[in-house]
Amino acid sequence: MATELTFEMAMTRLEQIVAALEGGKCSLDDSLKLFEEGTKLTAYCSKQLKEAEQKIVKLTDLEQGGGVEMNDRQGEDMGEELSD
Repeated sequence: MATELTFEMAMTRLEQIVAALEGGKCSLDDSLKLFEEGTKLTAYCSKQLKEAEQKIVKLTDLEQGGGVEMNDRQGEDMGEELSD
């Protein structure tokens, strides 16, 4: 039975990959495989963070009585707004 990948699991694996690549003991072939895996994990984490951010924006907007659809804000970097 396969375990579903979580954000935390992906981040842990990314940390392992970075440590292995920084260690300098991997062959070129292994380094390329690790880099490819890391790239996929980075994309996964980025997607997870974006989805979480959109949920936060939606919930915050609903709480404040607004009716802005998520599509209206899609692609915006909400980091600055969320840190206010």
